[in-house]
Amino acid sequence: MVPSVDVCFELMNRYGMLDHIKDHSVTVEKVASLIARGLIEAGEALSLRKVTAGALLHDIAKTLCLGTRQDHAAKGEEICLQNHLEEIADIVGEHIKLRHYARNAPVHEKEIVYYADKRVNDDQVVSLEERLNYLLAHYGRNKKDLQQLIRENFELCKAVEKKLFAKLNFSPEALPRMVEQEKIFEGRPSS
Repeated sequence: MVPSVDVCFELMNRYGMLDHIKDHSVTVEKVASLIARGLIEAGEALSLRKVTAGALLHDIAKTLCLGTRQDHAAKGEEICLQNHLEEIADIVGEHIKLRHYARNAPVHEKEIVYYADKRVNDDQVVSLEERLNYLLAHYGRNKKDLQQLIRENFELCKAVEKKLFAKLNFSPEALPRMVEQEKIFEGRPSS
């Protein structure tokens, strides 16, 4: 099952997602949906519902895993399966590191959410380089092996970026402006 936006927020509350993690997830969803809509317009066979739900729930287990050594992506995949959300479980489970990536295969929803997460610090859309520096500073402190894994993952992310944007009519650099325009549009009263 692919959960609705309302069900996603109910799950966020049920699993005690902290507000700043919710804000991050909402911004990741905005980035992911912009990319998915553009790819659908370009002819890719994607489910916007899966992208939306996967992006909103990608950090469903993050609060639960704070202060533990548990992998929040694996725990999030487990939570999805426990809640009969098999259709988005792999999206959540692979949002940190893609397990199965093929450059020449059709775009998959999990690649979009994986990439979108790498473009968002807190609730701000940033470049891949800014996000890499943030992750190195917050998670790779004095841990050379972890820093190397983070850098290698960002090399994969750059490949995913090329794959996604080869079919889009906007650039990676346009995402911050596009997300900001959506926020402004959402804030306007309906006429």
